[in-house]
Amino acid sequence: MDACTVLEQLVAGQGFQPGVRKTARNECHVSKDEYGTLSLALDPVQGLAELQADDPGLASLRINGREALVGEPEHAGMCELGLEVGEHARALVLATVVDPQNYAQACPAAQELATRLEPLLPRR
Repeated sequence: MDACTVLEQLVAGQGFQPGVRKTARNECHVSKDEYGTLSLALDPVQGLAELQADDPGLASLRINGREALVGEPEHAGMCELGLEVGEHARALVLATVVDPQNYAQACPAAQELATRLEPLLPRR
């Protein structure tokens, strides 16, 4: 799966700019003026255990029945959510909201994107 192809498909018609690769890994960011950025990283090496080890404050939840971890916004307007793909694979969604009046919408935006992404991810 290509992160930009998947992310652009998930936000089609919502006014986001085309996806931009920010790193050498399978990661993509889409942005929209006055809103912020949605990001998707598809990691074939690290699973949720590694994510939990990096950030022990993450909370467990389920997205469409799939194991997931979500963080409290570390920085105002940012929220990270990891979805299990396998023991050593995950999808990581990040929402960054730029308007201080809408910072509280970062985690709901990440969860909404993760909910739409989940059916596209492979099962174990």
